[in-house]
Parts: sequence; structure tokens; C-alpha cells
Amino acid sequence: MADVLIEIESLYKLFGNNPAKYMPLVHEGKSKDEILAETGHTLGLKDINLQIKRGEIFVIMGLSGSGKSTLIRHFNRLIDPTEGVIKVEGTDVMQFGAKELQEFRRHKMSMVFQRFGLLPHKNVVDNVSYGLQIQGVDRAEAKAKAVEWLDTVGLAGYEDQYPSQLSGGQQQRVGLARALCTDAEILLMDEAFSALDPLIRSEMQDQLIKLQETLHKTIVFITHDLDEALRLGDRIAILKDGEVVQQGEPEDILLNPATEYVEAFVRDVNRARALTVETVMKDPAYRITAETIEEALKQMKGFKQDYGYVVNDEGFQGVVTEEALKEAYADDKAADLTVDVMESCDPLEPGAVLESVIPCTLESEYPLPVVDEDGNLTGRLSRGTLSDVLGERSA
Repeated sequence: MADVLIEIESLYKLFGNNPAKYMPLVHEGKSKDEILAETGHTLGLKDINLQIKRGEIFVIMGLSGSGKSTLIRHFNRLIDPTEGVIKVEGTDVMQFGAKELQEFRRHKMSMVFQRFGLLPHKNVVDNVSYGLQIQGVDRAEAKAKAVEWLDTVGLAGYEDQYPSQLSGGQQQRVGLARALCTDAEILLMDEAFSALDPLIRSEMQDQLIKLQETLHKTIVFITHDLDEALRLGDRIAILKDGEVVQQGEPEDILLNPATEYVEAFVRDVNRARALTVETVMKDPAYRITAETIEEALKQMKGFKQDYGYVVNDEGFQGVVTEEALKEAYADDKAADLTVDVMESCDPLEPGAVLESVIPCTLESEYPLPVVDEDGNLTGRLSRGTLSDVLGERSA
């Protein structure tokens, strides 16, 4: 679903003893350093505006001190803003009283922390079921559900272990199971994988992607790692000094960085691994829809190129060259256009990672067709496009 679940409007956070007094300086455009020097107050967030859609993974990233962890703690009001509106399903969370806020945190949002946040004196199953027990769920029912989620995250058989007996990756799986066990619609994940070794971190990313394919949770994920953001995020917001400097889909940020700060982030990203065919392919021009050789050659002569993609009601059929059509025309111009006239060609899938299609694209004499799972021609990928995309680097 594409409807907006979370809205952040004109959100500001000024840390200090009297933030309201000094907010006019923020609105006057004073910098973070100027405000700190003049008032002793620290500007944490400045004019944040975000819309997060139901069922997406929305990544908030930036370097240390950019305000990303401060921002995510505003979603469930662990931190209250100095100014601004926080809406969930159209309801202003800032208007909640203590009891409403408590229910909101228990049922609507769950949080996964960087340092796991497990209770050391409770075993694994009790850690996972803790949120349900807080909600008042019967202990036996809560435990049964916790066992199910432990199995889902690959920890079946670890129910009676204690956190100290687990590896870092296992502890984070427990934390993820605990967050999922409450069946909250929204997951807040604050640097959830950053304390893990690279291999375990990659495995956890894989697991989150796999879980999301079936759970369709709304996930707000905090990270300082652009590779992680590009891999996980449906959309990304990049923060610098408490301000959003760019937000959009991963490929937009990678191909069109809005500022020098963003350019510095994307400069060393392996684009061949980060981008897919559909993010860089061109429109599928040069369609041949004719049924006979004669009609096909007439269409071909109207093209700027000497090849065409044959399509009919059943979808993409193959690639045909002008030379092949001319030879067939000489034999029998009224003959049907069949696969015998077409080039042997394996089309590309839109979701294929560029790295996997580089060899076949470079070897092909013409741009390769991109065909979706229903057989429809959706684009074309050429050597020139690959060169342009993979060769682009900031000076």
C-alpha cells in the first residue's frame, strides 16, 4: 500500500535549559555552531519534513552527530520536539496523554536497539515474550508466540539460553524477535546491525529483507552505512547537522546526489552492485509489431537503428536486424515474421543487479531487451548506458 502512515512536519529540536527562548535564532538561520556559541544550546534537528509510507523500509542515514538517532526517538516520543508535528495514521502523537502514549508504545511501535537491549536476568524466550506480558497477554500464550518468532529468526532451541550465552548476531536476532512478537505495525531500528561483524551484519540484512517480503511492516531504519541503506531502503533520507539534505529512492540518491556532502557518500559505492537493470534502462524504442517480413522491413526503415524488438499480443518474441529482414525479403517478402528470422537473445530481468549482466551486455552487438515476468518488453540496456552509469564519478 502506498498510503502515508507517518508524517513529520516542521520538526525542530533544540537541546538546552530554555529552548523556546532561543528558537527565534534558529528561524533566523543561525548555524548550529553559532547558536551553541551564543546560547549554550545545541541544535539537534532543524525543519524535518518526512512522509513515510505504510509497508516500506525508510532509511535515515548520516554520520555521527547528524541527528539520525535523535530523530527516530521522536517517532515514539522518547524525545519530545521543541517544535513540530508527529502524526501516525493522521493522529497527532504530540496530543497523547501519558496513558495514550503508553498504549501507543506498547501496541503501535516496537524498537530494536544497537546494543540489543536484552534483559540479562531473563532467558531468551522470556526476553522475546516480555512485550506481550507488558500488554497483559497470558504468560502461556505469550511464551507460545515467542517460541514461534524465535523459530522465524532462526533461533529454535535457544529458548532457555541467557543473553550472555549468545553471540552478538544471536542476541540481535532475539531483539528482532522481541520487536516482532508484539505484532506492532511499525518497527524502529536504531543502528540495529552496526555492532555486528560484517558477515553477521550481512546475514541480518538478508533476514530482514526476507521477513519484510511476508510481514510488510513499516520499518524506520537508522544507519551510518550507505551500502546498508542502499540495500535495505525503499527510500532514504540523508541528514547533516540535523537537517535533511536529500531524500528519495536509492537510485535517485546514487545517480543524482543533491549536495557535495551526498556526493562524498556515494563516491565510493560500487554501483554495479547497488543498481539494478530497471533503474538505468532506457525506454524500449524500436518495436516491431508487424506480422510479415515486408511490414517489418517498412517499420525498420523508420528507425534510427538497424535492429528492432519483435513484440505481439503474447509479449516479447525476439530481436531482428535490418540485414536479416532484407535477406528474408529477398526470399519471400510476404512470409510471416517468425523466430527463424530473429537473433538468439536471452532478455534481461528488470530486477537483475547490474554486476550480473555486465558480460552479456558488453558482448551484445545491440542493446539487450529487458522483459518482465509477464513477458512484456519494458526497456533496453546498452553498453553505452552501462559505461555512462558505471563510469560516472565525482571529480
